[in-house]
Amino acid sequence: MRGHPKLDDLGPALPREQWTLVDAVRHQAKTQGEREFLSFEDGQKLSFAEFDHITDCLATALADLGLVAGDRILGLLTNSKEFMITMIATHKLRAVFVPVNTELRGGFLEHQVLNSSPRIVVVDDGLMDRFASLDPSTTEIETVVGVSDGNVSDTSKLGLLADAVQVRMDSLLDMTPDIERLATPSPIDVCTIMYTSGTTGPSKGVLMPQGHCYLFALGTVAAMELTEQDRYFCCMPLFHANGLFMQVYAALLAGSSCHITKRFSVTDWLNIVREENITVTNALGVMPEFIFRSPTSPNDKDHQLTRILAIPVADEWGEAMQERFGAKLRQGFGMTEVNMVAYSDLDDPVMPGCAGPPLSDFFEVIIADPDTDVELPRDQVGEILVRPKVPFCFNVGYFNMPDKTVEAWRNLWFHTGDAGRMDPEGRLFFVDRIKDRIRRRGENISSYELEQTLNEYPGVTESAAVGLRVAGAGGEDEIKAVIAIGGPPPDPEAFLDWCVPRMPRHTVPRYLEFVAELDKTASGKIRKQAIRDAGVTDNTWDRESIGYVISRS
Repeated sequence: MRGHPKLDDLGPALPREQWTLVDAVRHQAKTQGEREFLSFEDGQKLSFAEFDHITDCLATALADLGLVAGDRILGLLTNSKEFMITMIATHKLRAVFVPVNTELRGGFLEHQVLNSSPRIVVVDDGLMDRFASLDPSTTEIETVVGVSDGNVSDTSKLGLLADAVQVRMDSLLDMTPDIERLATPSPIDVCTIMYTSGTTGPSKGVLMPQGHCYLFALGTVAAMELTEQDRYFCCMPLFHANGLFMQVYAALLAGSSCHITKRFSVTDWLNIVREENITVTNALGVMPEFIFRSPTSPNDKDHQLTRILAIPVADEWGEAMQERFGAKLRQGFGMTEVNMVAYSDLDDPVMPGCAGPPLSDFFEVIIADPDTDVELPRDQVGEILVRPKVPFCFNVGYFNMPDKTVEAWRNLWFHTGDAGRMDPEGRLFFVDRIKDRIRRRGENISSYELEQTLNEYPGVTESAAVGLRVAGAGGEDEIKAVIAIGGPPPDPEAFLDWCVPRMPRHTVPRYLEFVAELDKTASGKIRKQAIRDAGVTDNTWDRESIGYVISRS
């Protein structure tokens, strides 16, 4: 194995005490100047120098609004210039940016707003009405910054945002920057809170230091061999660590350019790759399989794309995808809490599940018995445990959830809840999940939050949501919900009609079963494994079998 290059020598090669996104932005503004950094599908572009300047302007304006170090600013924003500049402007005040999933609504959104307690909310106009049903007495949001996104929602009932001062992003960007009022964060400063799913409770806000975010990006620079000549294509959501840190900020550190679209479209993917002269991109979850299953063309290799970071890679299409598009596939293993701790070796063939050797300068990784935490021999399957060698390159807990922080750490190891093995050559292989969590469309879904919403339906006494692996799902889960209801079961379509406006699109169950009561253990716990084992039964209703479509609105 060739192994990984020394990360300290990559990117802008800043000393570790300057491993912050702010330092990286300022450095690249000086060294790369007017070279293009970001471009967007609406035609907007920003050079490295322009990005630095406009974030100075916004940071000064946010300071005028009262934002200080440690305050939280929540962003409900689609992929856009405004998303990117809000994040770095927040960091230039040593405040904390909280990007949330734009699909959130109802109790899912309310929990993250209440947990993060933001002082300022930045929101696209088209998403403003997501706050209408939220109780304004539960938090104190001082300011709402509206962003024009070409859409208009009903702002007559702002709910939780009703008493906040309303300002427009455009007016804030006119501010003359006052550099003296800005700050330089350190690698240990918490700069971002990203929410990840819970299994026995609501989603948890991961506290991410500057160094943690920086290493996310730097690891990708190494794995993808990025240079200034590369052009990254980001079609994944920026509220996701893969899209934000492993694509956009990897491009920043490498001095590359990055083209950002609102969302992934399999029909447009190859055309964008060609038209934008893309050389590298990432594909998560079902994305690579969707790309591979798209209709073939004699021109499938007519592009400049050479590398794809694809997680996961399946045996039935991995090598075939490389051959079809002429682009090398890389894999890796990570999670929001621990960073990307391993990348496939630069010379390895494509092996399904192979995340490659761990980044040994930064992390210890072992495979352990999930009950005893005793390390297992090579090639035995157990739980993947991780701990950092560099403290600021790892999460520092879950925000306002000390019990969940303690739960994740045991015997001085962070427990990922994922099953894996280490082969004799020291390569990490991901095998499956251990935790009761659901993964769909590249997102970890909280079964707890999903069940809480299902339980609000009139007559429902309790519910259980599980992930099923079915053919054609690209290694991801399809959601099955078993619902205990007093009285006659509702019409499944009517039930889903009720669900859709109350939960994110990717969390709406595909399969439904209505029962009088759920099967439980002697201690009263729902037998979820039995539901998973049963899979799709004669009593299971499948929304796809009748063509039930969930719109993006």
